[in-house]
Amino acid sequence: MLRITSNMMNSQLMLNLNRNAQAMNNTQNQLATGRKLNKPSDDPVGITYSLRYRGELASNDQYTKNVDSALSWLDFNDTVLDQTGSVIQRLRELTVQASTGSNPQSALDSIKQEVGQLKEQLIDIANSKLNGKYVFNGEAFDRKPYDFPKNADGTSNTASLSTLATDKGLINYSVGESVQLPINITGTDVFGNGSDTDNIFVIMDNISAALTAGSSTAIGAQLANIDSRMETVLTARAELGAKTNRIELMQSRLGDLNTNLTDLQSKTEDADYAELIMKSKVQENIYNASLSAGSKIIQPSLVDFLR
Repeated sequence: MLRITSNMMNSQLMLNLNRNAQAMNNTQNQLATGRKLNKPSDDPVGITYSLRYRGELASNDQYTKNVDSALSWLDFNDTVLDQTGSVIQRLRELTVQASTGSNPQSALDSIKQEVGQLKEQLIDIANSKLNGKYVFNGEAFDRKPYDFPKNADGTSNTASLSTLATDKGLINYSVGESVQLPINITGTDVFGNGSDTDNIFVIMDNISAALTAGSSTAIGAQLANIDSRMETVLTARAELGAKTNRIELMQSRLGDLNTNLTDLQSKTEDADYAELIMKSKVQENIYNASLSAGSKIIQPSLVDFLR
């Protein structure tokens, strides 16, 4: 028969008290932090899922930032192309006006002055920058794409157009796992390549030369080239619109994914306050009962019976 000693009773009592105190402390810690996972040992399987959700949320957050940047770039490009279309439309109106053959040379000279200003405006547009980057020079966005020397009258000398070509590199934005989208349009695609007849700067130079010569026929001959370049700009805007729609869909998808991941993380990590409060009260009562019972168990000693 096993002999129960006072030391054994005291040790068992302390073990039970420590166990109950530890359980009560764990519950209080969860209440204080609002989390049921405060260290890996709380739930080894749960902590694995928690870390996975956190990693996916971090990636999702970066993709969301990339999407916002891509949309800013596309919106800016669309604005610039709208301005380009307005300049070309005004150029067409002036060309139609000058090609009637009934204008005196003084009127043609005035139109030439406005064409020159439109050309300067278009060069400024072609050298547009967003966040310090030239948007029409591909991957060489740190270099000015249309850097022409100035004439004595302050206008740009575009004699080097025949050799000018903007960088064709694509700027890809990562907007999802294994999803990369090019968001830039090169200047050559928008304004024309080198000395092509429908290069908008070549068109403007030809119109200016025809205005100086007073040749309404040569002026009118540029209308087809203007229409061709306008169609190219409209096509570029349509492509931008398609890319914007795609990225907006990705933005919506990332938002839904972020909501789902946050919900899963919450279910894995967050504590249930109502359950913990009830659990804490039960554990407190158990601990107090252990103290009360223990005080009665360890109170008698041999000295008490020798009195």
